[in-house]
Amino acid sequence: MMDDSLRELYQDVILDHSRHPRHFGPLDDATHQGEGHNPLCGDRVKIYLVVDEAGRIADIKFEGKGCAISQASASLMTDMLAGRTVAEAEKLMDGFLRLAKGEDAADLDGDDRERLDIMAGVSAFPMRVKCATLAWHTMKSALEHGTAAKTE
Repeated sequence: MMDDSLRELYQDVILDHSRHPRHFGPLDDATHQGEGHNPLCGDRVKIYLVVDEAGRIADIKFEGKGCAISQASASLMTDMLAGRTVAEAEKLMDGFLRLAKGEDAADLDGDDRERLDIMAGVSAFPMRVKCATLAWHTMKSALEHGTAAKTE
């Protein structure tokens, strides 16, 4: 169980990311992009990224509208994935998706785990898990397919 001061800190970080999203806006030279939509609540997200010849995410941005959790999660994700290799990004995405469902993500390194713990509390609220994971599923789809169909 999380203590109140830690919960408050996590809420502050989520609010900061949702009010002042990092990497927000279109990316005209994107090599990959994906679109995600959660029809249950109306959250929408578009992910744009540039993967360079070395397989590194050279640039990443997102656009979208939705609740504070979906926007904060997209902001946190883009902040964490910028500059990583596709393989590193996939490991981080898989770890986050497990964490959001309340599963073990012990294979994440300490710093990544600490940053992602901010969103891990959503596992206690099943209706919010889709909000938190929308951008991550959309990112996965963008990397796999270049452009993505609706993610449910």
